[in-house]
Amino acid sequence: MVAKTQAQAPARSLDQRMEALRRANDIRVRRAQLKKDLKLGRVQIEQILSNPPEFVSTAKVFDMLMAVPKFGRVKAAPFLNQCRISQSKTVGCLSERQRAALIGLFHR
Repeated sequence: MVAKTQAQAPARSLDQRMEALRRANDIRVRRAQLKKDLKLGRVQIEQILSNPPEFVSTAKVFDMLMAVPKFGRVKAAPFLNQCRISQSKTVGCLSERQRAALIGLFHR
């Protein structure tokens, strides 16, 4: 019987870890600001979906929808189901069909 070995992340220097933390914090801050802008109506979700900024590409579509005014779990989940999009799908992984379907629903 062969024992499975646990895959480990490569060793990183302190500088590399600190740089990764800085990047992650920057992304979190920018996403929080974007969600606030969505909530206040300064930015439209259609803009984000059609041409997502780099820092949004790894954000979940569901989380971005939750930042839209008048959207909650009850409305966002069926919205995604109607477009055949998983709730765990990220903005950067949307296909062109899925992106167009979502944007189309907002224009109804």
